[in-house]
Amino acid sequence: MRVTVCELHDEPDAFEADWSALCAHTRRERSELVLLPEMPFGRWFAVTRPFDEDRWREAIDAHRQWGARIAELGVPAAICTRPTERLSRRLNEAIVVTADGSRLVHDKRYLPDEEGYWEASWYEAGDGVFEPFAAGGATVGTQICTEMWMLDVSRQYGLRGADIIAVPRVTPASSRERWLVGGRAAAIVSGAFCVSSNRSGISTAGDPFGGQGWIVDPDGEVVAVTSDAEPFATRDLNLACSVQAKGTYPRYVR
Repeated sequence: MRVTVCELHDEPDAFEADWSALCAHTRRERSELVLLPEMPFGRWFAVTRPFDEDRWREAIDAHRQWGARIAELGVPAAICTRPTERLSRRLNEAIVVTADGSRLVHDKRYLPDEEGYWEASWYEAGDGVFEPFAAGGATVGTQICTEMWMLDVSRQYGLRGADIIAVPRVTPASSRERWLVGGRAAAIVSGAFCVSSNRSGISTAGDPFGGQGWIVDPDGEVVAVTSDAEPFATRDLNLACSVQAKGTYPRYVR
């Protein structure tokens, strides 16, 4: 499966240019699955602590409008997250978008609440259900940003046959290398490819967003990393490697 990860700017004008370039990239590379950063369509609103109804509505509207443009990527499947309201609850939901439309696959469960990332002040935790889902020809599990650190969830995805763990995120430059270490650990404990896309550019919190999307193989080897110079990365993932990895150390031990 040809999988694309990316880093996309937070600033609107830069994002527009990034989007056009990403669409050209995915069509040229004949990508089959694209992972977008966490809540990519609009500026990061959880940078401030007090909940702001107007900003929340703007974010929902922006994701609704841009969501209709995911088809411009020209791919069989794309994964992203978006702010939503369901049963009077504010949530951060992950969806998979295919030719048949969009489908809810997960609500973010584990929410930080600290400087620049006041997520628990903006929306509620999901129900804690982590179900693998089909995306193109792969079985995928998603762990949204902070959820990646719950390695027991990664391991359970592996036990349930996930080929890929998708980690859409919004993380700062100061912790860039730490996140890559975590992505490698998630791949190792699950025996799955771990792929991640991140926001980049200036943050009003002071610490720039980190960029650095990645593709890591089931043994924790880094296959690709994005950068300012190369913000998109597409690789062929041999899903059979994920199947084989689940029978090798350390996956078979427990």
